Amino acid sequence: MSGSIFTSSIGKKMFMSISGCILVLFLTFHMCMNLALVFSDEAYNAICGFLGANWYAVAATVLLAVVVVAHIALAIVLTIQNRKARGSIRYAVTKREPGVEWSSKNMLVLGMVVLLGLVFHLVHFWYKMMFAELAGAHEVMLGAAAVSPTDGAAIVRYYFAQWPYVLLYLVWFAAIWFHLTHGVWSMMHSLGLNSKVWFKRMKCISFIVATLIIGGFALCAIILFLQGNGILPYPLF
Repeated sequence: MSGSIFTSSIGKKMFMSISGCILVLFLTFHMCMNLALVFSDEAYNAICGFLGANWYAVAATVLLAVVVVAHIALAIVLTIQNRKARGSIRYAVTKREPGVEWSSKNMLVLGMVVLLGLVFHLVHFWYKMMFAELAGAHEVMLGAAAVSPTDGAAIVRYYFAQWPYVLLYLVWFAAIWFHLTHGVWSMMHSLGLNSKVWFKRMKCISFIVATLIIGGFALCAIILFLQGNGILPYPLF
């Protein structure tokens, strides 16, 4: 019975929904954490300290990594299965299907963009913060300056004070937004909220959830850029 859960299409979609829910919760927490930096470096560093090179933080990071890898792997498998099932029919469709958004047709492409952005993000932040702490490094280089890997606020502010990084992150955020608008809807659909009454409600909820989370990330990036270039004061209030 347990084997069929992970081999059947329904089982894969259910696992995709559960893993997607975990990732949405993580994104929500991460966005709130970033908002703290807008108002207080000390508050942000306190959160980083709690989530630093501690056994529970490392365990949570490993678990999250497993969830991300499983989510991506299942997405690829389901996409291949869907394409095989449709066969040559997909080539005959030349117009947009009613009620089907662009994002739902391009989830794999959006997922790949999100994955590339994730690698970019890990290299610039996780590698210089948690990984540096685990490796026993006492300082990391930010240009010509050296800072402690425990000073997450300084690391984040350094990168978000530069417009190329902000622009790349905004593009990444846009890809995540498109991915979430369909992903949250698909998650609720797979979990049973698939009646006609709930269809429009799920679309609306997905849009609101994706916009609040990604809007929060984008707002933080823009405010940090403006603060880093002296256009907005720090602290903000």
